Amino acid sequence: MSYFDAASAAPLHPVARQALSASLDEGWADPARLYREGRRARMLLDAAREAAAESVGCRPDELVFTSSGTRAVHSGIAGALAGRRRVGRHLIVSAVEHSSVLHSAEVFEAEGGAVTRTPVTRTGAAAVESYADALRSDTALACLQSANHEVGTEQPVAAVAELCREAGVPLLVDAAQSLGWAAVEGPWSLLAASAHKWGGPSGVGLLVVRKGVRFAPQGPLDERESGRAAGFENLPAIVAAAASLRAVRAEAAAEADRLRELTGRIRARVADLVPDVEVVGDPRRRLPGIVTFSCLYVDGEALLHELDRAGFSVSSGSSCTSSTLTPSHVLRAMGVLSEGNVRVSLPAGTASDDVERFLDVLPGAVAAVREKLGAPQPGPAQPREVPPAGGAPAAEAPVADARVADPLVVDALGRRCPIPVIELAKVIGDVPVGGTVRVLSDDEAARLDIPAWCEMRGQEYAGEEPADRGVAYVVRRLS
Repeated sequence: MSYFDAASAAPLHPVARQALSASLDEGWADPARLYREGRRARMLLDAAREAAAESVGCRPDELVFTSSGTRAVHSGIAGALAGRRRVGRHLIVSAVEHSSVLHSAEVFEAEGGAVTRTPVTRTGAAAVESYADALRSDTALACLQSANHEVGTEQPVAAVAELCREAGVPLLVDAAQSLGWAAVEGPWSLLAASAHKWGGPSGVGLLVVRKGVRFAPQGPLDERESGRAAGFENLPAIVAAAASLRAVRAEAAAEADRLRELTGRIRARVADLVPDVEVVGDPRRRLPGIVTFSCLYVDGEALLHELDRAGFSVSSGSSCTSSTLTPSHVLRAMGVLSEGNVRVSLPAGTASDDVERFLDVLPGAVAAVREKLGAPQPGPAQPREVPPAGGAPAAEAPVADARVADPLVVDALGRRCPIPVIELAKVIGDVPVGGTVRVLSDDEAARLDIPAWCEMRGQEYAGEEPADRGVAYVVRRLS
């Protein structure tokens, strides 16, 4: 079995396993006690804090250990907002932040705060200009992930941090996906991370609050971890987390080069091997081990099962794999195809042969799912011509037939992705060139997938129209 979902949880690093085993015997006592066992536990905790702080690039007394990366995010945002309440009640987040950040923003908004959600490009990158435009005199906090957890795109943290510093606004960085590869650059103010993302044990998070940042811990106070993380420390897991972070950093440079070559191979070949595929995320500014692509006419959950049967563990942002039946908020914000989405995230040590075997298996798995769904035979993409600079389009699509023919209506109400797009593809040839098809759908994924289909198939997406139920998506045939 090839495990290709390291972005969700990386396999336990050998150093973490060794440190965890050793500290179970030495670190079981209360580090707050003054007797011998307690002093020994305190020494282990202090050493782990110093090692983690060195890897992060902060002072040991700025770093506390939490019960998870999610808890670090929640505590960091709540504490920073409370500490700067007198400044104002305005929070800035990007549209592609981890759900822990977005959920914190929703709670803050429900309590009367104002939230600005900055857009991202089609590659998933936040624009520095968007943060500059969003900053206000009452901005209490800004948040920006160091790299996206679904598509791997690295964010301009250093530039945004400098912008926020000049404005006197603290920046919280969710560094969960990137901290195992490198320290986060720039004058950031707060940082959160999670050990299971770099090969440490689950149940350990990091929260860093720089000196000078106004911070008011929320909830009942506790004497442990500077009052910022209540409860008895899971010392064996903390020791293993710090040891593994140092170990993966020592291996990071060489392993990053190797994984970039492997994910680059997938990015370059998947579109040649599988028709009608969109590879998403920034092709250059991205984490070493993550590559994401989406396949037309494919049920994401069915594809994941096919790949699992073939021996590959991958994840998906497709609405077809979600109980909420909505596509990933990251893919929505990027405006890219969501159906048949696959995220491959390679753990350290992934063999080249495993990647080759994945590329051998993938075309058959996609074809099998498409056949079960009765999808049309895929064909070559037909991108529309781009008008020359300063000139008119080379040719206009015929429209005469559209004026005399009623639009063809596809009723896909109650049917989930990828069925609305499959039904559209089946009938587009039945209307004359210049004619239109109205696809009725109440599936949120259709708002992304129908425009993406038009771009990939060389047809025109004419927008949305109101309907008695759902939405009518209008497509004009150009060829």
